[in-house]
Amino acid sequence: MKKITLFMLLLLGAWTFQACNSSSNKDSAEQAEEANDKKDMPEDDSEFAVKAASGGMMEVELGKLAEQKAQSKSVKDFGAMMVADHSKANEEFKTLAASKNISIPATLSEEHQKHVDDLSKLSGAEFDKEYVKLMVDDHKEDIDLFKDASFNAKDPDVKAFAGKTLPTLQKHYEAISAIKDGMK
Repeated sequence: MKKITLFMLLLLGAWTFQACNSSSNKDSAEQAEEANDKKDMPEDDSEFAVKAASGGMMEVELGKLAEQKAQSKSVKDFGAMMVADHSKANEEFKTLAASKNISIPATLSEEHQKHVDDLSKLSGAEFDKEYVKLMVDDHKEDIDLFKDASFNAKDPDVKAFAGKTLPTLQKHYEAISAIKDGMK
């Protein structure tokens, strides 16, 4: 009986320890979404806010990497444009989120951090190829995300931000697509 009681106490202790540590295992994006859920924020608006914030931070980080590691001047220049444009949009969105009590991630999501980590290991022509491919794919997704939010966000200010930012994302997509076409 003592062995069973001891085993149950150990099991309970292990479960309690795991439960206490589970929130620290969540990435910043998951934590922000959970915080928004507790505020009864519309799910689509919350998802947009978290993806837009994490994606914007990734664009800045990858843009800085492109400025340092790219071989092509056009890729370096595109990276600089990402840093400038997305830094501005990120600050604007942080202000909007704070005014609306919307939780956004303080750091990159695990997915976005993986892209930064993977590309930071590359340089030169190999970096250029992978960065350009990622930027084309990412901007296609961003355009869809922002287009949807510009039509369907419940909060009018979130909707307006998405609509205002969309033309810049389209400009980025056109620029990176032209760079990709020139690499062939």
